[in-house]
Amino acid sequence: MTSTGKQIRLRRLFVGGRALIIAMDHGVSNGPVAGLEDIRTAVAQVAKGGATGVVLHKGVVRFAQESFDERLALLLHLSASTSLGPRPDRKVLVTQVDEAVSYGADAISIHVNLGGEDDPGMLEDFGAVAAACDRLGMPLLAMMYPRGENVKNPYDVEAVKHVARVGAELGADVVKTLYTGSPETFREVVRGCPVPVVVAGGPKLDSEQGALEMVAGSLAGGAAGVSMGRNVFQAKDPQRMTRALARILFDGASVAEAYRG
Repeated sequence: MTSTGKQIRLRRLFVGGRALIIAMDHGVSNGPVAGLEDIRTAVAQVAKGGATGVVLHKGVVRFAQESFDERLALLLHLSASTSLGPRPDRKVLVTQVDEAVSYGADAISIHVNLGGEDDPGMLEDFGAVAAACDRLGMPLLAMMYPRGENVKNPYDVEAVKHVARVGAELGADVVKTLYTGSPETFREVVRGCPVPVVVAGGPKLDSEQGALEMVAGSLAGGAAGVSMGRNVFQAKDPQRMTRALARILFDGASVAEAYRG
């Protein structure tokens, strides 16, 4: 049974059963990428556009704190690796759940890649974080990806179904994973995962309309929302892109309607 604390915090993240989360944890992995050079402005833009939550590492929360209120939830990210290291897919914990509480977080975010020799360590970390979240009443978003030497196609529905289910089995309250390319196949992922599934944005797409179409497809497949990064904060107008996503998620607008708006 979900604790009272988790229920209260999840209501800040989900509006009408749907969440619009913008991931902005890329600075550790890849440095100050385009769109995130000024984290204060980046967070403010998506807040004004209607995001329900933002994922950040602890060190930059202070620079964007004025944007977090009853309309915008803070998801503190606990996992890290860098593209400079020899094993960028091996995520380690750099923050603890009790620290996240002190930062005013509404939820916890962790990243788990499955499909390689680093699985055991990341699964062990997942278990420890889930236990701490249960103890402290903090919702847990698990970013679950098929990624490693044993994964031939990270978008394969069987692989995505598997990692999503692992997230639910080990205690996540929300699972973030890859879109499998069609509402029909993504419906299989959602059907096999007993907690809400939000779709990842993935790499920057060639067009903003393409990103919106992916979101519409995932919603048709049963997604409970999105957790996008580069396709929002690297858009020509991040606030407008966030607003378009909000119109699709919360107002039932079509892609054409949302894009025009």
